Amino acid sequence: MPNSGIPDPKTRRATNVTLPVALVALAKELNVNISQAFETGLAAQVREARAAKWLAENRGAIEAYNKWIEENGVPLSEYRSF
Repeated sequence: MPNSGIPDPKTRRATNVTLPVALVALAKELNVNISQAFETGLAAQVREARAAKWLAENRGAIEAYNKWIEENGVPLSEYRSF
């Protein structure tokens, strides 16, 4: 997945994670794949963190655009059919 910013899922690295014993036991009892569940949850957290970072980095531009729209209206609004 070049240039997507998402790591290649085929490249793996073993890592140690400390989890509550009861949670691990329940996951095993319910046949939850702990590695897959952790990966899914971590990927969601990374997406949220990236979105928050992007929003923070672009807040000024977004505010400037919104101000421009408030002052000037939506561009080409006279051509809108809805």
